[in-house]
Amino acid sequence: MLETVVIVGAGQAGIQAAASARESGYDGRLVVVGAEPHPPYQRPPLSKQHLRDGLADQRLALRPPDFYAHAAVDVRTGVPVTAIDRTAGEVLLTDGERVRYDRLLLATGATPRELPVPAPPPGVVTLRHLKDANRLRAMAADATHVVVVGAGFLGLEVASTMRALGKRVAVLEAGGRVLGRGVSSLVAAVLEEAHQADGVHIRLDDSVRAWETRRGGHIGGVVTADGRSVPADLVVVAVGVRPNVSLAADAGLPTADGVIVGPDLTTIDPRIAAAGDCARLVDPATDASVRLESVQNATDQGRAIGAWLAGGQARDYAAVPWFWSEQAGRRLTIAGLVGDGDEIVTRGDPAAGPFTAFHLRDGVLVAAESLDAPADHMAARRLLSPSGLRAEPIDRELLADPAVNLRTYATHRAEETVR
Repeated sequence: MLETVVIVGAGQAGIQAAASARESGYDGRLVVVGAEPHPPYQRPPLSKQHLRDGLADQRLALRPPDFYAHAAVDVRTGVPVTAIDRTAGEVLLTDGERVRYDRLLLATGATPRELPVPAPPPGVVTLRHLKDANRLRAMAADATHVVVVGAGFLGLEVASTMRALGKRVAVLEAGGRVLGRGVSSLVAAVLEEAHQADGVHIRLDDSVRAWETRRGGHIGGVVTADGRSVPADLVVVAVGVRPNVSLAADAGLPTADGVIVGPDLTTIDPRIAAAGDCARLVDPATDASVRLESVQNATDQGRAIGAWLAGGQARDYAAVPWFWSEQAGRRLTIAGLVGDGDEIVTRGDPAAGPFTAFHLRDGVLVAAESLDAPADHMAARRLLSPSGLRAEPIDRELLADPAVNLRTYATHRAEETVR
């Protein structure tokens, strides 16, 4: 019988895994099942270019339309998987079909969290899928006052895009600073100032208590925790996501804010793996249990699991996590995982332009945040790689000195590894 690989999820991780399986020599049946009716598409433009300008389908596509036929990838769209039968080795689709698998990858992504405020009226939306972005773009055309709830990456990207569209924008953040997860307070402060200079009104330590509606029941304003009223023709809720783990949990696989996987991305069932936003694993560099929400993580994990899909040979995943965001005219790139209590060494002047904040723990480089400093970012990724003596203490003065070519320095450290 022809071997079959099934991938649940037609996003970045799932499609990359399918491509990598073929590149690794897999010649069996390959089925990708996606819940959305659209062909696989990129998510980053949804809060930026597509929301602002509207991109054609071919510019949003993850792969050219002919890729799937040439690679013999059977993509099923608009037919969610409803259950996994581990005993039979099958997945059940909403249309009643049962698809047998020899190996199964869960790349089920995540779902936006909702506010604990009842009965949101029309005009209160979230942004995760293409249909959300299309609806939000259409609604923004008639909006003057936009309120964004949540000052994380998505919320601030949407706020920046809405300002570019000429909207009056207010951001409500329940925490004490913007970007409370994943960046340092130094970088957060610089980006907050950039947004405010761009005309975004940011309210910290504030949240939504109730909705105000205008005639017809549409959103008209937001009542905040302190009783103030903020006018709103449109509200975008961006308060994080929860991983889609119900399929795994119902099938008896361990979950805890993600599908629990080992260092090789496989679950306790040797025929099932998970990758992307839904996967939780131990970061080998920090020994911390992490679930990463980024396109690059999804791509890297999808690529890493391709060899396992092709032949069942699992190998440990050890890519350096990195992330990027564009907002308020600045480009932020992060390599590694930023943590509280890190020693920070800065290169450049945060108050004057491009700079990088290098994060050290016990003298060892663990992460780097770069604003408008792409060369620093690329050097940091090299320094953080296993070939860059990642576990060895690093020279703080060299990191801070703008006259030092960090790329050359990273190359020299890598050469020391092979000596």
